[in-house]
Amino acid sequence: MWWINTSLAASGRGSFVVPALFGLTLLGLWQLVVMLFGVPAVILPPPSAIAARFATEIPTLWVDFVQTIIKGALSGYLMGCGAAVAVAVLIDRSPFLQRGLLPVGNFVAALPIIGVAPILVMWFGFDWQSKAAVVVIMVFFPVLVNTVAGLADTTMMQRDLMKTYSASYWQALIKLRLPAAMPFIFNGLKIATTLALIGAIVAEFFGSPIKGMGFRISTEVGRLGLDMVWAEITVAALTGSAFYGLVGLIEKRVTFWHPSQRG
Repeated sequence: MWWINTSLAASGRGSFVVPALFGLTLLGLWQLVVMLFGVPAVILPPPSAIAARFATEIPTLWVDFVQTIIKGALSGYLMGCGAAVAVAVLIDRSPFLQRGLLPVGNFVAALPIIGVAPILVMWFGFDWQSKAAVVVIMVFFPVLVNTVAGLADTTMMQRDLMKTYSASYWQALIKLRLPAAMPFIFNGLKIATTLALIGAIVAEFFGSPIKGMGFRISTEVGRLGLDMVWAEITVAALTGSAFYGLVGLIEKRVTFWHPSQRG
């Protein structure tokens, strides 16, 4: 298996086959180590036990997925990223806001989630709204900083050319500066995909209804149901990879002109 992986990687073919084979190799080694050394299931369950629990708990996993990912993470991601882009345009328009809001945003981004999440749960309740609020705080600043940097990434010659065309601020923004900022914006959006999942799951540790991935993980850890914990982790990992890949695919379609997307 290792020889097949290295051969495919060296040939440059099978961009999806190589990581799939590598992952299967790791799972096989995991199963072999647990069986050979008799590792207790409460410490590290084998992949076969996790897969069996995954198959039997699909309805529960789906309910948790909808509660945490769709309602909490995705809604917070859309609101936080949309607000960050809008605020970045305002900051770009106003030097006063650039000097005032960015330090405040840096301060908010440095706040620990374990300190913010309980407060937001008390403010917005135990349902998904408080988790979405945590996600908004976590994704807002990375997207804001990248968007502000992207809007400034135009040359003097490009800006002078727009002035010779008598373009207004908003025309220059839409025709020149926003397209030029897209690689930066998507960089922030890709970072925010993982932050959104982490924020929604961790926020559920501090209060949630009797459903959700964070609630299930904390409950099953207390019951030593590590196979269910790993099943939830698997759902989170697959969702995070798919989410990141989707944003990356959209980036390729939008920024096809950028040197990073060529070849």
